[in-house]
Amino acid sequence: MIEIDARGKSLLGMTPARFLRDFWQKKPLLIRNAFADFVTPIEPEDLAGLACEEFALSRIIQHDRASDRYTLRTGPFAEDEFPGMPDHDWTLLVQDVDKWDADVAAILPRFDFLPRWRVDDVMISFAATGGSVGAHVDQYDVFLLQAQGHRRWQIDASKNPPLDFRDDADIKLLREFTPTHEWVLGPGDMLYLPPGVPHHGVAEDPCLTFSVGMRAPSSAELLGDFVDTLAAEADEALRYADPDLAPAKDRFEIDDAAMTRAIEALNALRMNDQDRLSDWFGRFITAYRSSGIVAAPGPAIDRASIEQALTEGETLHRNPFSRVAWRRTARGALLFVAGHSFAMPVADAKRLSAAAELDIGGYTRLGDAAREAVADLAAGGHYQLAGGEEE
Repeated sequence: MIEIDARGKSLLGMTPARFLRDFWQKKPLLIRNAFADFVTPIEPEDLAGLACEEFALSRIIQHDRASDRYTLRTGPFAEDEFPGMPDHDWTLLVQDVDKWDADVAAILPRFDFLPRWRVDDVMISFAATGGSVGAHVDQYDVFLLQAQGHRRWQIDASKNPPLDFRDDADIKLLREFTPTHEWVLGPGDMLYLPPGVPHHGVAEDPCLTFSVGMRAPSSAELLGDFVDTLAAEADEALRYADPDLAPAKDRFEIDDAAMTRAIEALNALRMNDQDRLSDWFGRFITAYRSSGIVAAPGPAIDRASIEQALTEGETLHRNPFSRVAWRRTARGALLFVAGHSFAMPVADAKRLSAAAELDIGGYTRLGDAAREAVADLAAGGHYQLAGGEEE
């Protein structure tokens, strides 16, 4: 079974535990009425307007059916470009719409059965009739929620599908694609795809699709950042050493004893401290694939200014591009925000992770270490003050 109707049930049509046991990273699942009676919080015109913003990540993919050619253009786009677009065979995609639109971000709590630090973003695509990005494969989990209109999805759920790419396209498209399943999704329907499942979606009519993608760094990315961290923090006194050196049999040979010493020198850099390892991973994963650059505010802001403003009724708002997570340690907890880490009690790390907004009531419940962390983060632009009526 890879199809279920969730109307009158939970988002997944089953318990999260059953979904994670039977489907998560194992097999696809089509969930009819996952968001029953869904009404899109964003219109195609809104998405086009966002695609014109300088810091929004946007793309347009057009398909020429006669030649089966796909062309890619990246934004920002001019406002007067969209009225002249054809009524078929093109798709607009905008990343991180949840960071720009609070109503779009409001759907994310429905996925709270997953760790929030695993959620990458909500990408939204508008496709004119016939619009498609071609048959492709993703290396991360994705939930494809139909928000408006209808899209025909085809997937290849076979055990070993061909994954070679075409060499005549600007995007990674599959050279071969033989679907095993096909559905038309309407508003509120959602398709879950594990990593590595080939899929192809084509708009039946003008439509919006929300893609809730997961953050999944490759082993190479993890290793690269980990090694960089080890090298940056390494003690220069830790070096290759050979106090047991014997006379060389051949002065040009790298013998087995030399290789053993080289391995010992590398092993001396291993991060065996669990708290240090946690600190590295938390900083890495909250900065990984961050598309928004958080900048420090113009006028300097300090802890005293923050406390005064909160006392006068203002609120601290966390920058939506500032990703947050926390982890227990032997001495309490580490709070991670956009690649930074702060030590504090567990209760404070939980409060700050869960609070996108912080008023005087929430602030006064924090301990001194957490308040100092808030001040440091505000100085870096990760929190901003706003009045009661200001967004």
